[in-house]
Amino acid sequence: MRGIEALYPFLYATGEDGAAALLADVETSTARKADEAAALRGGLADAFAQALAECARDLAASFAAGGRLLAFGNGGSATDARAFTGLLASPGGRALPALALAQDTAALTALANDVGYEVVFSRQVAALGRPGDVAVAFSTSGGSPNVLRGLDEAGRRGLVTVGFAGYDGGAMAASGLVRHLFVVPSDSVHRIQEAQTTLYHVLGELTSAAVMGMDEPDTR
Repeated sequence: MRGIEALYPFLYATGEDGAAALLADVETSTARKADEAAALRGGLADAFAQALAECARDLAASFAAGGRLLAFGNGGSATDARAFTGLLASPGGRALPALALAQDTAALTALANDVGYEVVFSRQVAALGRPGDVAVAFSTSGGSPNVLRGLDEAGRRGLVTVGFAGYDGGAMAASGLVRHLFVVPSDSVHRIQEAQTTLYHVLGELTSAAVMGMDEPDTR
């Protein structure tokens, strides 16, 4: 089997036996992927429980002091950045100021066209970020140049830096640019992004709870 047939064999199955075999392969593959995802996510609590709590406290402290959060990433990671800011902006308690930098298409395309795609996040961090704000970077590889430059700019300007990466963390882990780093130990982009979704949902809930705790009056 060659060409497109090798990529989509289920479209070219012949006979009942061929179709049945393909369905069995699909079922086996689906079950294996589900088991991999469950096992990977199941280990996150033990690996990151304390780190997530510490990160949530830093984020809550930033928000309590009037800070805001800037999130960024490329492709699917840009979608994760948007989803995370949406969680914070519409929590059960007080809405928190959070921006996804890839959502500003005018700034993104102007910077990419006029300067270069490698600065699309760092220039926005420079324009919008203030000391004490938070920068959250999403990447599956941990090596996207524009994401790393965004983190570098954030660190230089005194922002709290948070990073989500996969594989071994890549340059994001090696650079020392990130105060709170969460590396999903997988070489599957799909499993990495699924696990990162779990992590940032937990982080969002912990942060919202911490902010609400700060908002409650001290009755002692």
